[in-house]
Amino acid sequence: MEYKKINNLLGWLCFIIASVTYILTLEPSVSFWDCGEFISCAFRLQVAHQPGYPMFAMLGKVFSLLSMGNNARVPFYTNMMSGLASGATIMFLFWTITMLAKKMLNKGGEAIDQGRMYLIMGAGLVGALAFTFSDTFWFSAVETIVFAISALCTAIVFWAMLKWDAHADEPGADRWIIFIAYVIGLSIGIHLLNLLTIPALAMVYYFRRGKSVNAGGAIGTFLIGVLILVFVQYFIRGYTIAIAANFDLFFVNTLGLGFWSGAFFFFFIIAAILVGGIWYGNKYQKPLMTLAFLCVAFVYFGYSSFAYIPIRASAGTNLDNSHPDNAFTLYGYLNRIQYGENPLLYGQYFDAKVTDQTEGNTLYRKGETKYEVSGKKQNYVYDHTTFLPRMYSGDGQDPQFYHEWLQIPEGQAPTFADNMKWMFSWQIYQMYGRYFLWNFAGRYSDADGQQSTSNPDGNWTTGIFDSGKHLPKSIVGGGPKIPGQGIQLGNTYTPLYALPLILGLFGCVYHFQRKKRDALIVLLLFFFTGIAIVFYVNQPSIQPRERDYSYVGSFYAFAIWIGLGVIALAEFIQIKANAKTAALLATGVCLLAVPVLMASKEWKDHDRSTKMTPHDMAYNYLISCPPNAILFTYGDNDTYSLWYDQEVEGIRSDVRIVNLSLFTGDWYIRQMQKPMNNSAPLPITMPFDKYKEGVRDVIYFDDKKVAGYTDVKEVFDFITSDNKNVMEQYQNGQLGNYLPTKNFKITINPDDVLNNHVISPAQKDKLAKEMIWKYTSNYVTKENLAMMDILAHNNWKRPICFTTTIGNENLIGLQPYLYKEGFTYHLMPLQPDTTTKDQLGKTNSLVMYDNIMNKFKFGNFKTATYLDHESTTMFYPVMVTTFLDLTQGLIKDGHPDLALKALHKFDEVMPNINPGLDVADRKIFLAQTAFALHDVILGDKFVKSVDDYLTDLLDYNYYLLQDKNGDMSLRDVQYGVSFINGLAGVTADNHRMDLNKKLQQQLKDYETKFAAVLQRQQ
Repeated sequence: MEYKKINNLLGWLCFIIASVTYILTLEPSVSFWDCGEFISCAFRLQVAHQPGYPMFAMLGKVFSLLSMGNNARVPFYTNMMSGLASGATIMFLFWTITMLAKKMLNKGGEAIDQGRMYLIMGAGLVGALAFTFSDTFWFSAVETIVFAISALCTAIVFWAMLKWDAHADEPGADRWIIFIAYVIGLSIGIHLLNLLTIPALAMVYYFRRGKSVNAGGAIGTFLIGVLILVFVQYFIRGYTIAIAANFDLFFVNTLGLGFWSGAFFFFFIIAAILVGGIWYGNKYQKPLMTLAFLCVAFVYFGYSSFAYIPIRASAGTNLDNSHPDNAFTLYGYLNRIQYGENPLLYGQYFDAKVTDQTEGNTLYRKGETKYEVSGKKQNYVYDHTTFLPRMYSGDGQDPQFYHEWLQIPEGQAPTFADNMKWMFSWQIYQMYGRYFLWNFAGRYSDADGQQSTSNPDGNWTTGIFDSGKHLPKSIVGGGPKIPGQGIQLGNTYTPLYALPLILGLFGCVYHFQRKKRDALIVLLLFFFTGIAIVFYVNQPSIQPRERDYSYVGSFYAFAIWIGLGVIALAEFIQIKANAKTAALLATGVCLLAVPVLMASKEWKDHDRSTKMTPHDMAYNYLISCPPNAILFTYGDNDTYSLWYDQEVEGIRSDVRIVNLSLFTGDWYIRQMQKPMNNSAPLPITMPFDKYKEGVRDVIYFDDKKVAGYTDVKEVFDFITSDNKNVMEQYQNGQLGNYLPTKNFKITINPDDVLNNHVISPAQKDKLAKEMIWKYTSNYVTKENLAMMDILAHNNWKRPICFTTTIGNENLIGLQPYLYKEGFTYHLMPLQPDTTTKDQLGKTNSLVMYDNIMNKFKFGNFKTATYLDHESTTMFYPVMVTTFLDLTQGLIKDGHPDLALKALHKFDEVMPNINPGLDVADRKIFLAQTAFALHDVILGDKFVKSVDDYLTDLLDYNYYLLQDKNGDMSLRDVQYGVSFINGLAGVTADNHRMDLNKKLQQQLKDYETKFAAVLQRQQ
């Protein structure tokens, strides 16, 4: 069979293997993080968060139609889109490897013999299948996320450039370059990562078309490639809209024409320039000029998918992030201005103080008929700056983390050496190198490991020396499989013995020895999709989640070298065997040592086919709300999945979800004043002019010593008044509102409360005459202002709820009046319970019992073969706390029988795992509750579960103490010993003497083992 046919067939075989793998392991419903938003926006063609993903949304809409009206199946098919795109990526990777291998082995252009053909195909299979089963790529392949299709774009453009290279001397070969430009344009509507292939593509062009290839020419071409990247990223993608916005400003404000008139005129100018350039190049036979103008034109053609954003924004979709319906807002949306700017080449250190402030560009917002000035961009001058600032963030806990990571003493200013040390140790190693080694050496677990280079959690490992490290079962697993208990901790321990890494490094060295130019091209792809991203993004500190998905293009490049490593091994084997035998032997050995090994190790922690936790946790949030409730959320994982449940499946569409992190935007407040699905507008009375951008962005507290508590409506009216007599003058001479008191109250009308069923008739005696509380911040931002408006004017007509995972700072001091009813706190005007230490542990127990026992879904928590990091470390603790608070609330309200039923429900639906000390602590209270309710068997079960976890943890720390490597966790030891002491107390109090005797022996043993370190802390 001829080479071309075999090459095509094996490429499609790789597609089938990869696609089947991903489809078998697809998450059947929505996933955590951005997936809920992406599915919702694809299904209803809505506007996702910045910088927008229009091409992705339109493709997702096509796949969603495969559900044939069964909306619950929509995420399966949009997930399948990622799976098939990832399978296609593997196919193009195979063809990329075989093209590079063919160039390396077929130097003279002669016919390829059987031995070399086997070797080329073997290299393609090993490299492509290794990437198929790699950790990061597989993770994105089974959920609705942009990175799967973005990787496909990267694979296509790199393959297409090699295709052009193979046919560059043939007439019409440059059509491949134009095709690449179009795919790059399309990819901007998916993700920007594909632009990073441009420098490598420029080098392919130079090495093929350069008249005299030399080091100077290569460096010049590299710089030209970087300039092309900058041109596409900043001019085509960014400044095109910026200039269009300024044209629009002139046409609208000066000429009196409609919005977008100036922008369309500018787009016409661009089209005329491109057409003119193409015509001129053809007429005067300037092929390079023609090619350049054609490429720019086709990038614009692909980029034109962004017309979707203002079109759908103008349609008023439910999800309409930033409402980019005009050129200025669209520019800010595309450039993620909402998220701020990270300094790149020059900027401040984290301890810098502002020494001066200047006004920059004028900022505009869309008015009724014209653009209005919303303010000026503020530029700051700092007293402590540096070239290449890496440690620049003074936000939140970032400065503390810098000090801890680099062991900089408090009060000592960071130096440039510290700056570089941070860049190499955290940004490059911890947030890139660690991810790289996850994929090709192995990893301990999927825990978040950003904060330590030595802790096994979230770290890389080859697994070769792990047997001597006495690692805890929570990492490596172990113990008998419990029937009906699908998940065990340790399920994500994935040692790869560094075999993929070794083979890839072997292939890299061999590639540079045999084909330096091609190896340099792969190296550029590897660098720009890896380390270059680290430099550009300049992550300030701890991230909300691990960011390995950002670097999948770099891992793709390394997979090419894994494939070429087969050829290197075959050449070594040829010392003792003929070429054909060496090719078959090298291929067989490498297939077993890398892809087969990776598949066997990685499958268990990528098989999401039985996991439903994101869908069901979102369902539980919504089902916990009373009818027509207002539900305040904050984070991604207590918002995006809820959006999916409402927007796609129509679950509890009467509940109005209000994301407080978006409530800071005037566009979002305005959106909340409109109906949505089956939800009425929020009772926000402010007209748009009182909260639009640039107006009341922040209102500062100025204590006027107002006596007593002031009605929240009176406070709201005062801080939203346009009367200059009640404003203060700032240093810049401008007038502004201020907050005169933090002591708020709401006077309760019992009829309103009872008629709207806020409380039950049985709770009438507990009704407060007024709610009083202290506002907890020194300023009022837009979301606080809108929340005050709701509190002042709702009059108990709609229930007000908060998710239980929301931060305390978002509750603005209302904790005494918040009662759990499941996964939400319900604002209820009951007399404060001063006997309860934990104000957020209070429950409306009978309502909560009905919600949890009769309405909740539990996401296959107990039977799923795999649970991701968010399921085990975020929502499992939430579940434990929810059941614990329910049982305590029921006992307090005189329903011990129902409390026991709730405990048994927990045991029935939740796995017996302990993801951390906080969960172990709560389970001690569950055990205590079970004993108090006279269920000895269940109490013993909880005690033994926690004890097994604690002894495993303490034994590991004792090994570390003996090893004297300084990695022992004093916190784990202190709490572990304390908790065993607590278990001993619980068993003694409840006369479980056999268990108590065992625990007392353990306590004595560990106190002896850790005596030295425990005494030092006393």
